[in-house]
Amino acid sequence: MDMPIGPAGSRRDILKGGSAVVLSVAMGAAIFPRHAAAAAQMTAHERELYEAAKQEGELTWYTAHSDDVTAQALGRGFEANYPGIRVSVVRTTAQVAFQRVSQELRAGAMQVDVLSSTDIGHYVYLKEKQLLEQFVPENAGKVLEIYQHYDPDGYYFVTSAGLIGMVYNTAKLKEADAPKNWSDLTDAKWKDKIALGHPGFSGYVGTWTVMMRKLYGWKFFEELAKNNPQIGRSINDTVTMLNAGERVVAGTGPFGTAGESAQKGNPLGMIYPADGCVLILAPSGIMKGVKHPNAARLFMEYLMSVDAS
Repeated sequence: MDMPIGPAGSRRDILKGGSAVVLSVAMGAAIFPRHAAAAAQMTAHERELYEAAKQEGELTWYTAHSDDVTAQALGRGFEANYPGIRVSVVRTTAQVAFQRVSQELRAGAMQVDVLSSTDIGHYVYLKEKQLLEQFVPENAGKVLEIYQHYDPDGYYFVTSAGLIGMVYNTAKLKEADAPKNWSDLTDAKWKDKIALGHPGFSGYVGTWTVMMRKLYGWKFFEELAKNNPQIGRSINDTVTMLNAGERVVAGTGPFGTAGESAQKGNPLGMIYPADGCVLILAPSGIMKGVKHPNAARLFMEYLMSVDAS
């Protein structure tokens, strides 16, 4: 499901109908807790899950879907919507999250309840090994049809979508002079000016790497390496590098994080490459045999709701 595409909408475009409230570019950075009247409008299914989840009292969420600020805001939003249930939010890169899950599985001491990775391969593996719970959220039918049935068997669901393009520091580079295609990054004029995330840590960057190889072959990376890119871990590290003036262009530019940062006044511009952006569809799923199954199911409902968009 990874593919190059042109300009696209935000995560909120995934949802049908719903609230008319406009949220910020940070997907979920602004969370609007339910008041008592709204809480009273829970569906019977939601109410049943909530009552069972309150008995469990908590859940643990490993996520690579956003930066830490947004992830924590989503956790606090869930707690506001469902008083009496605490969310332990562990924000890390996709590969680190999966490594942590793997260690817990080997030790027979699962801590995670819900896993939100940006690497689809994690879910394919976990499903094959029968390590995911089969649960179809009621809200799964409320997203756009193209995002439904990502796993037709109901073990994991798209809860985040994002674009990778290129981002540049507008204080150091004019738009007219910015790279126009991915292949432009191999031009020698960008030597010591490029920031990248690491595919060994970031699911976003891992998907981007696969797509660049499909488009240009391994030679693209050999030429890119000659330009001495600065490589962080998370794809979001590229935005930090640009804001600090350490680099001029983010070759793996996360549009969501960059847009949020630009709204705060940082000098960032976004480039939609002529050869296509990379669309990331990032799922979430419940690990099998978790300590807090009902809280996990309720949290999956929340992740697919308008409140979490």
